[in-house]
Amino acid sequence: MPEGHSVHRIARQFTANFVGTAPEVTSPQGRFALGAEQLTGREMTDARAVGKQMFLEFSGDRWLRVHLGIYGAWDFAGEVRIDPSIQIHGHTPGHSKLGQNGENAGPGGPKPVDRDAEDSVTSIGAPRRTRVRMAEADKEGEIAGAFPPDPVGQVRVRLLNETVCADLRGPTACEVLTPAEVDAVVQRLGPDPANANTPTERDRFVTRAGKKRTPIGLVLMDQSVVAGIGNVYRAEMLFRAGLDPHQPANTVDRTVLESLWDDWAALLDTGITVGQMMTIDGLEGADYERALVERDERHWVYKLEGQPCKRCGTLIQLEEFGGRKLYWCPKCQS
Repeated sequence: MPEGHSVHRIARQFTANFVGTAPEVTSPQGRFALGAEQLTGREMTDARAVGKQMFLEFSGDRWLRVHLGIYGAWDFAGEVRIDPSIQIHGHTPGHSKLGQNGENAGPGGPKPVDRDAEDSVTSIGAPRRTRVRMAEADKEGEIAGAFPPDPVGQVRVRLLNETVCADLRGPTACEVLTPAEVDAVVQRLGPDPANANTPTERDRFVTRAGKKRTPIGLVLMDQSVVAGIGNVYRAEMLFRAGLDPHQPANTVDRTVLESLWDDWAALLDTGITVGQMMTIDGLEGADYERALVERDERHWVYKLEGQPCKRCGTLIQLEEFGGRKLYWCPKCQS
């Protein structure tokens, strides 16, 4: 499931390419036809993310809420402007002419960073292999010769302006809301340090987490406690903190909870900028470039079950935990 950094990257791409324009909104798949009718031709005035949810504001008090869930993803095509705060392979281009699924239509432009095309600038969301299974008509490697390209797969929503189109496939939630309904959704979410990394928001997280008797490994993924953390960041943050995932949250020292917030803020900022969940610090040169492409080179424990811990040599453990897979080191996190 795409985690918070991906959704913030998507929102920034909408800010760079759609805010201030009045896109045509359609539903090639047909499942969002009524919603598209409410939005088409209205000016997009804002794009924001809170945790794993994105909100696009349109004139006339209309909002599009999208939660990507496990399979959801956005693909951008056309003369795509790249938000200056995000990178591809450590560099920040200004714009690129792209075909469907983010394929570059000319030499030297951006390519997906990860082997699974996770978290690239122009094709953001579920890993490519997951999306191929989800959308039977996915056409890997095809570069559209005309703009806009034909929809690929089951496109729930297409937003199209004069230079860019954005296609959404496979979301868990996609709906038109009023401002009051948006506020109600946001109020149910915990703090998001990418929006406000302040002592007040950190205290809100610490207070909410400190009241929970459930294990800290479950609390970190509770979106009402803190927004945006998923399975990858949960495993890596707990390892970095040396915390046993099974320890009740209300027994974790307040200073440790504060450190967890600070670590989440730093990791989230890196994820938004780089486009990958880089959780091993200090990587440079070839090691850094390899980590951008190879998941196992940028994580401590995630999906490394049965392999020696990179710190202590103890075998990384895998268990089912709250309906999700938990990866952890019994020695470093004892």
